[in-house]
Amino acid sequence: MALPRVNAVVVGSGAGGGVVACQLAEAGLSVVLLERGRWHSPFEERKDDLVNQRNSSLGVACGPDEERNPRVFVDLEGRERVVFPHQGEYQPNAACVGGGTFSYGAQAWRFMPQDFRMRSTYGALEGSTLDDWPISYDDLEPWYEKAEYEIGVSGDVEPNVFKGPRRKPLPMPPMTPKSIEYEILKPAALRLGLHPFDTPLLINSVPYNGRSACMRIRWCVGFGCETNAKNGTQNTVIPRALATGNAWLRTECKVKEVLVDDRGRANGVAYFDENDRLQEQPADLVVVSGGATESARLLLLSKCRLHPSGLGNRHDWVGRNLNGHTYTGAVGFFERETYDDIGPGVCISVCDYNHVTPGLRRGGMLANEFIRLPFQFTNDQPPGTPSWGKAHKDFMRRYYRRNMMIQGPTQDMPTWDGRVELDPRVKDHWGIPVLRISGDKHDHTIEIANRQAERAEAWLKEAGAILTYQRRAGRGVSGHQHQSGTCRMGNDPKTSVVDASCRVHDVPNVFVIDASVHVTNGGFNPVLTIFANAYRASDLLVRAWKGGGLKG
Repeated sequence: MALPRVNAVVVGSGAGGGVVACQLAEAGLSVVLLERGRWHSPFEERKDDLVNQRNSSLGVACGPDEERNPRVFVDLEGRERVVFPHQGEYQPNAACVGGGTFSYGAQAWRFMPQDFRMRSTYGALEGSTLDDWPISYDDLEPWYEKAEYEIGVSGDVEPNVFKGPRRKPLPMPPMTPKSIEYEILKPAALRLGLHPFDTPLLINSVPYNGRSACMRIRWCVGFGCETNAKNGTQNTVIPRALATGNAWLRTECKVKEVLVDDRGRANGVAYFDENDRLQEQPADLVVVSGGATESARLLLLSKCRLHPSGLGNRHDWVGRNLNGHTYTGAVGFFERETYDDIGPGVCISVCDYNHVTPGLRRGGMLANEFIRLPFQFTNDQPPGTPSWGKAHKDFMRRYYRRNMMIQGPTQDMPTWDGRVELDPRVKDHWGIPVLRISGDKHDHTIEIANRQAERAEAWLKEAGAILTYQRRAGRGVSGHQHQSGTCRMGNDPKTSVVDASCRVHDVPNVFVIDASVHVTNGGFNPVLTIFANAYRASDLLVRAWKGGGLKG
């Protein structure tokens, strides 16, 4: 039986797709939201060191399914191998209702004004595709505010003298009581002349919008929230969308391609449902929000007579510029206890190093880390520490409660060769070509990231660490949970995939609304920017729809 036609089909229920589905449904459009994973309850997720979305040693708790979704990874020597979601080379992100927002650490950062004007600020860089966004911080500012208030953000960013202009404070105060780490690190930062402040979090510090406050447990990043205090699309905008009666959520649906008619307009999508039956969902417009890897894959899969290389790929830009963040920092070990079991852990940040260092084209924020569970701490010990036996256990007993980590996301330099493409041989469970991931970091990214590690170590030493070591940058393309860039936004169709409204240049009724469109990815966790841009693009989309510009 043919499925009834709807105004819009949205592929992916994460930060981008969840917001879009809600905004369209509340504007009166009929919307089908397709999600390849299922709707998880946090109560069914075990608090397991080895099986969670942050540490996938024995599997990923929130998807994607391990057996059905292989990928191909190409290393720096050109050797390729099939990889699965629990392996780091897979570049995994959660596959469930809410996407990464179900289990993320929920840091809620606005990019700085300079982050949207990187080429204008720093000039071109050989070997990099560094460029400006076609929109500015001012264009996003009201939508940042909307995201902070509608999704819900706590913290206090007022002491951050480097922030962009804003009209309102955050809607919720920072977490209390303060942790031991906060009380140690703040005065140390001030002695160094830095400007510390409470990290903004998409977590309720007080009851907000009908959901309770955070209960401060250690199992936060990588896990669902038992009190519903961590704010993702699954507990904010998606329930609102469904409540309108205009939206329908279908889970465990694997989208195969965007369907395009003889005029070059999208006519819906083909997907495999939860019973592996091939279905076609007719729609007036299609919004692709699968994350930077899967969104690019879907556009590349959607080949037709008018688009033989895939949608938006006339000039070979789809899948290019894959970048995320290069995380570096330092670990410090102390004589005194620094662990008080007050989650989520991350609570104090500085932005002094984002755009102020001569010779470096960008930087990133630094913050203390989330609580690391015991198995994770085994990866944070100084080089040469025994990895087994009595000496290992003695080190764990002495320092698990006497250590702190400071780290942050260096803003990667995008490159043409950092990419995802379709593998010519390997297919997934549904017979669809899988992603092939390849590329490396730009040398300047490595330079900046290692400078950040030195700065983190200096902060820990000022705080009284008796032993420190740096976590320095490694090679290889960066496209994990902060993946971005593969469907770049721009005004010139020859050097981008979508326009400033996130519409695919060559297809009048297909949009990409997620971090794929980020031209650069800021020195911050990108999710608040994904939320903000989704609100902005949805508003433009609704205006175009009501003006008749999207109706075939």
